[in-house]
Amino acid sequence: MGGGERGAVGQVGAGHPELILPLFLPPLLFATAQRTSWAVFRARWRSIALLAVALVLVTATVVAGTVWLLVPGIAVTAAIALGAMVAPPDPVAVEAVAGQVPIPRRVVAVLQSEGLFNDATALVVFQAAVLATVSGGELSPLGLGLRFVLGAAGAVLIGLGVAWLARRVLGRVTDATGRSALTLVLPFATYLAAEELGASGVIAVVVLALQLRAGADADEAAERLTQSSLWNVVELLVTGLAFGLIGLDLRLVVLAAGDELPTMLAHAAVVCVVVVAVRVLWMVVAWRVLARDADGAAAAGAAPLTGREAVLLSWCGMRGLATLALALSLPLQTASGAPFPARDELVLIAVSVLFVTLLVPGFTLGMLVRALDIDDEADAEERAEREIVLRARRAAVATLEFERTVRGLPEEVGTAMRERVERLERVLSGETPSEEERSRIAAVKKARRAFAEAQASALAAARTEVLAARREPGVDPHAVDRVLRRLDLRTVLLD
Repeated sequence: MGGGERGAVGQVGAGHPELILPLFLPPLLFATAQRTSWAVFRARWRSIALLAVALVLVTATVVAGTVWLLVPGIAVTAAIALGAMVAPPDPVAVEAVAGQVPIPRRVVAVLQSEGLFNDATALVVFQAAVLATVSGGELSPLGLGLRFVLGAAGAVLIGLGVAWLARRVLGRVTDATGRSALTLVLPFATYLAAEELGASGVIAVVVLALQLRAGADADEAAERLTQSSLWNVVELLVTGLAFGLIGLDLRLVVLAAGDELPTMLAHAAVVCVVVVAVRVLWMVVAWRVLARDADGAAAAGAAPLTGREAVLLSWCGMRGLATLALALSLPLQTASGAPFPARDELVLIAVSVLFVTLLVPGFTLGMLVRALDIDDEADAEERAEREIVLRARRAAVATLEFERTVRGLPEEVGTAMRERVERLERVLSGETPSEEERSRIAAVKKARRAFAEAQASALAAARTEVLAARREPGVDPHAVDRVLRRLDLRTVLLD
């Protein structure tokens, strides 16, 4: 049922849906993974296991069972493929929908960590289910688990290896734009290499991004700014293109459904309720487990998950590009040449889940945050950022004093340098310098070459300290990146 024989969907890429995943997933995963760090994963490994692996498997199983009961005659493996399509939430979608809603950074960090690895879990299940459907075979849970473990292990090695090689190749390229262009190729090459070797392309790309970010050089200010702008644009283009493609194909599905459209929409509504309910119920279990096991998070410097944060997490299950990409990548036919079972209905249900989980929580998230009374988390985020600013300032002041002593600069130059540090602190705090202050900065740079060199050394010390803070457990990478971006902007302005 559901018009699989109509073949309305999937005319993407000249009838090559197998190209969707390699084109859409690598850039999105690479851009998202750069926003977190290894320290966050070490501190939140329990939540990753519970949400990115266990919850995805439970959601896929429950949705598959629901669809198998709702759609007469559908293959179990096709139902499992749908379950995998709608199982992984998207942290980018959460941030986009949240907008100005003051979601605590701790919650966002959990969602980002979950979002990177739940795609890997869902993709393994999806690929195995689609292969079984196309070939007419059966899906073995033991084989699926073994494939995931081996694929993940191989992906980690591939990601680390490519990162090691990339650092050495990038070290020979001096132009920031050229380095950024080369970095743009890395996620695609890593994904394709991992998939070709039977490993998880998703995990390989995530490991690559994390390792490259962990080995960032304090002097790569121009490159960081260039790459930040580049990946923001790439992420926007990829997401927009995916939504555009699914919109075109969804129109064909609706036209082809005919009289069956109300039934298909009713099935989609049931699946939407199931997806939301499974996450809410699972978060009750996850919070209990994390509360009993909170020593791991506390030991790493991260506070354990609170009950109110667990409620908020349960409502932040928005689906995004991963669901779109998996829906677009469904094959048109099986190995025998027959249409893929209920393909149109599976795509319609997947898209319905995506829009429902985007719109309903999107319109109610602000009210939920206010009802839970967790707006004060914004103050904690500001305190965390100020602490990093203070570390950067101390490193800069110490280096300035050293430079003044070594170079034998007069006291008035030392006074000018201290004033410069104070202006630096205002910049780090987010204040916009006035036109008069910018002119004064330019004049000082021309008149005092020694002063400019000393400031460059101070900024380098500040960046080194901030990057060191990013690698420490319990330090919020998001707060570090905000401070580092301001330092990078200041460094580029100085150059």
